Amino acid sequence: MILKDGAACLRNLIHLFRPASSSLTSKGVYEGTKAYRTEDGRILLFRPDLNASRMKIGAERMCMPSPSVDQFVDAVKQIALANKRWVPPPGKGTLYIRPLLIGSGPVLGLGPAPEYTFLAYASPVGNYFKEGSAPLNLYIEEEFVRAAPGGAGGVKAMSNYAPVLKALIRAKSRGFSDVLYLDSVNRKNVEEVSSCNIFVVKGNVISTPATNGTILEGITRRSVIEIARDYGYQVEERVIPVDELINADQVFCTGTAVVVAPVGSITYQNKRVEFKTGSRSVYQELYSTLVGIQTGVIEDKKGWTVEV
Repeated sequence: MILKDGAACLRNLIHLFRPASSSLTSKGVYEGTKAYRTEDGRILLFRPDLNASRMKIGAERMCMPSPSVDQFVDAVKQIALANKRWVPPPGKGTLYIRPLLIGSGPVLGLGPAPEYTFLAYASPVGNYFKEGSAPLNLYIEEEFVRAAPGGAGGVKAMSNYAPVLKALIRAKSRGFSDVLYLDSVNRKNVEEVSSCNIFVVKGNVISTPATNGTILEGITRRSVIEIARDYGYQVEERVIPVDELINADQVFCTGTAVVVAPVGSITYQNKRVEFKTGSRSVYQELYSTLVGIQTGVIEDKKGWTVEV
C-alpha cells in the first residue's frame, strides 16, 4: 500500500515539475520596430515588411517556422492599434514594438523545439542612450567579439545579445556610451556596436561595414543608405579597418532604437579620437530626413510608411 501510494506521488511530482521548456531546445528570434504619431494624430509604422522578412530569415537560420509577412505586419498593426493611446506625442518619443518568436517544449535533447509561439508587445520609449541627442563616446573592444564567421551574427537571435553584456557593462562603468566590436578573425576591422550599425564619413564618401554574415542588416541602416545616395553621397559597403575609422571626419550609428546618433569620440588602445558633430554634420541631414518621413512631416515618396 505504501509502495502504491509512493508510486502515485512520484508520478504526480513528475507531472508537476515536467519542464515547460528546455535550455537545449528553447530558442528565439525577435524584431524591433516603432509606431509614430504624426502632427495630425495619425499612427504610422515604418517598413514593417522588412522586419517580417528579416524574422523569416532569422527563423530559417535557427530552424524555426515563422509567420508570413502578412501575419507579421498584421500583428504589428494590431499591437499598435490596441496601444494607440500610449503612442507619445510628436517629438516626445515613440511606441516601441517587440515581435518575438520563441520555441519551447519538454525536451532535453539538442534539436528543434516541438512548439513555437509568436507574440508582440509594446512600450512607449524616449531616447535609447542616456546622453539623449548628445554625441556618443564609444569604446573599441579588443578582448570580446560579438560574432564569428559561420555563426548567427547576421540574424536577430537572442543568442547574439546576451554575450555582449559583459563588455557593455564594463565599458559603461568606465563612462562610455557603448562598445564597438572588431572582427573575430583579425581583430582589426570594424563590425558593429552592441545594438546598432556604424557609419564612417570621409569627404563625400559614407562607408559602413558590409553585412557578410556577422553583421545584422539593420532596417534603419538600409534606409539611411538609400537617403544618403538620394542626397548625392557615395555610399560604400565594405571592410573598414579600424585605422581608417580613426582617421574619419565624422562617425555615426543607426538603428531602430538609436535612430541616427552622432559619435563624438572613440577610444582605442587608450587613445581617444574625437569627431566632428553638430548641426552641419552629415548625420543631422540624414536624421532629419529619416525622422521626417517616419513622422509624416516629409512626404513619403518611397512607400516606406504604413498607416494604422
